[in-house]
Amino acid sequence: MIAVRPGNELGKALGGCRKAFLGVAAMSGVVNLLYLTGSFFMLEVYDRVLPARSVPSLVAIGALAAALYAFQGIVEGLRGRVLCRIGTSLDESVNGRAFGLATTLPLRGVPPEAGQPVRDLDAVRAFLSSLGPTALFDLPWMPLYLGICFLFHPYIGLAGLAGAGVLCCLTLATERATKPLSRESTETGMRREAVLASARRNAETVKALGMDAAVGTRWEAANADHMRTQKRMADVAGGYGAASKVFRMALQSGVLALGAWLVISGLATGGVILASSILVSRALAPAELAIAHWKGFVAARQAWKRLGDLMARMPPSESTLDLPAPMVDLKVEGAWVVPPGTQRAVAQDVSLTLRAGQALGVIGPSGCGKTSLAKAVAGIWPPARGSVRLDGADLDRRSDLGRHVGYLPQEVDLFPGTVAENIARMAGEPDAAAVLAAARAAGAHDMVLRLPKAYETRVGEGGAGLSAGQRQRVGLARALYGNPFLVVLDEPNSNLDAEGEAALTEAIAGVRARGGVAFVVAHRPSALAAVDAILVMADGKPTMLGPRDEVMAKVTRPAGARPVQGGGNHAA
Repeated sequence: MIAVRPGNELGKALGGCRKAFLGVAAMSGVVNLLYLTGSFFMLEVYDRVLPARSVPSLVAIGALAAALYAFQGIVEGLRGRVLCRIGTSLDESVNGRAFGLATTLPLRGVPPEAGQPVRDLDAVRAFLSSLGPTALFDLPWMPLYLGICFLFHPYIGLAGLAGAGVLCCLTLATERATKPLSRESTETGMRREAVLASARRNAETVKALGMDAAVGTRWEAANADHMRTQKRMADVAGGYGAASKVFRMALQSGVLALGAWLVISGLATGGVILASSILVSRALAPAELAIAHWKGFVAARQAWKRLGDLMARMPPSESTLDLPAPMVDLKVEGAWVVPPGTQRAVAQDVSLTLRAGQALGVIGPSGCGKTSLAKAVAGIWPPARGSVRLDGADLDRRSDLGRHVGYLPQEVDLFPGTVAENIARMAGEPDAAAVLAAARAAGAHDMVLRLPKAYETRVGEGGAGLSAGQRQRVGLARALYGNPFLVVLDEPNSNLDAEGEAALTEAIAGVRARGGVAFVVAHRPSALAAVDAILVMADGKPTMLGPRDEVMAKVTRPAGARPVQGGGNHAA
């Protein structure tokens, strides 16, 4: 059905269902043998029961046929249930990996719509749970039916063989016609989703700036492209499906007429007329069903290839040892940071050392690489050259890095859930004491208590229901949850009032007091009140690093600024 390459993660996951597939194949054999019931029932009725006018024989044959039909229904139902569970098993084996890929792609410079691993897995699972696979399992039984047709009479066998050849040609034509359309449909669907996601993210801007019509026009164009492709694909697949269905019905009538001619000519018995018609129809049914589900098959095959290729390009992280919690220092050694999806280094040759209890402020004009450096320090973007280490270990060698890092991005997005759940990083069972401690450390406790349901107040997607300042303070509490050794704050006071800035200063001082390390990116000097060292960035390069008061004094006199020499020791 779907090609499985050696070593392919999807192939291994599906390989775990090998016994289930063998069971489906066995049940398909039983079902296809039972499909002969109707043909032989007709044959017996016309050739034996009617000439003998035997009611007991009719009752006996009818009872046997009814039992066989009932058994056929049971086996077919079981086959469908097993196929459904194969799809579910594949999903259970791979869905965590697919979700991980979907959340990792943005960190590689690839928008989530481009990879759509979760949707690809859904397409494969949906196909495995549909009638499409049953057609593929039934196709190998076509020679059996055609062989029986030849036993009835060579002419009937030839008619069935010719019909099979025509349906094979229709299948190949369907494949050739739908493959490019399926690929185009996927691409236009991605573009449409990208427009919708962008409009939702910027809903307030769209409303305030009167961009509704312009954005709506973009959506309509993207949607029209997708609908046009979908319509073309549906027309092509539906046309071939209708042609195969009509052809099979016409062939069945043709075989019926051929059987009648054979009977008139004395070359066959009367029962052959109906039996051969039913048998030929049944022989070609799998091909017709395959054509009808070809659209789903092509979509599943392309999804399988995309997901498999993506897994091959982004293998799972190697297992790492559980290292002791960091408690000594953060070292950045000759780090060059290149944003994912680009080729230009936005932070170049940065070296610094922060020991436990120290806090560094990073300043510089917009676009100088401050945020990119912060993302490298937080372990979000690996440095293209150089290293970032906690207690001597590269960040990517720590399997539990997230426990030891607190991060507050420029734009704080919260998850749908309660305030407590967001502070606790969406843990299944938040530690109430740790949540309160983090909120107090961030100076957010009193602010949270003023919310309608305090810590149980629910927020919507992105933090809907809270103001920008409230979101930022909850985000700061989330960064401080669990007392991480390294706390990285990117523009932490961009939405704070005077009370919030005072709380931020206390929070940074608190990190230092408990022996942690703070890395603070800021434009406004008020965020740097609690740091003891400052790094100045310009054009992606460090130009000055030293004690806060000295650097700030030099920053006001640009002529006195000197490039960093061995900057790694200045903050030590």
